[in-house]
Amino acid sequence: MSLQDIDVQLQELRSQLDNCSVEEAQIIKKEIEKIKREAFTDMNAWDIVCLARHPRRPKAMDLVESLFTDLFEQKGDRLYGEDAALWGGLGCFLGKPVTILAQRKGKTLQENMLCNFGMMNPEGYRKALRLAKQAAKFNRPIINIVDTSGAYPGKGAEERGQAEAIAQCLKQFMTLNVPVITIVLSEGGSGGALALSVADHIMMLENSIYSILSPEGFASILWKDESRVQEAAKMMELTSKDLFSKGIVDTIVSEPLGGMQENPNFCIEQIRQNLYEQLNKLQAQNPKVRLKNRYEKFRKLGACHE
Repeated sequence: MSLQDIDVQLQELRSQLDNCSVEEAQIIKKEIEKIKREAFTDMNAWDIVCLARHPRRPKAMDLVESLFTDLFEQKGDRLYGEDAALWGGLGCFLGKPVTILAQRKGKTLQENMLCNFGMMNPEGYRKALRLAKQAAKFNRPIINIVDTSGAYPGKGAEERGQAEAIAQCLKQFMTLNVPVITIVLSEGGSGGALALSVADHIMMLENSIYSILSPEGFASILWKDESRVQEAAKMMELTSKDLFSKGIVDTIVSEPLGGMQENPNFCIEQIRQNLYEQLNKLQAQNPKVRLKNRYEKFRKLGACHE
């Protein structure tokens, strides 16, 4: 049974809770927990990909509105235009001012069309860099929230310098003299995610993914066969546990059985606590030491040892 079928089964059981006795409700709740334990206790890489893409999974704006107060959005890259796929602006985290860069997906078709399904154009990356430099000027920490299948691969995006815009983010974020923390919320795909992931500390949600491209793209390129997505997902080692074991990410935020959508507040409180601890730690460091650590963190990635 696929995770989609399991989700439908769980929704049907939950819908019965409103019209049953206390005794029947207890039986239904036990059945729900049993199904969740059997389905989600020992998931493979492809199962985690499916959970990361779950339509009810909280989006970046849910985190922004839950974690930060006094939000003030800033739009435009001052070169071409605005990109709704990136929410960028100011906010306060537990009373302290921060700059927030959040890759935005929608919850409805209309919202997704407005924000291009979370796929940023060059102006989005240039807006991110503009706000990051502003943060450095005013000594504000930067919080990035990553949730994208990748940068937009359209003709117009390429004509406006998509690769250059991403490359500038990679280069400039490495030299920013303020703390940078990245949260991989659901999908962290390709250079579109990496552009906002040059950070002092990277945390991943337990059922999120972070990779060079999608399993479908990997299977299509390597084997010319998109049906081998499960094999591709396993080979790519794109889960939080895989990446934590390799030192690519620093913290895994645990999720309830069934994914973040089962209890969003549980995950948000963990993120809040991790953010608080890491911000205090990074702000206490000497900026030169922090920059050196950030540089070395990325220089050692992919190193080969004889």
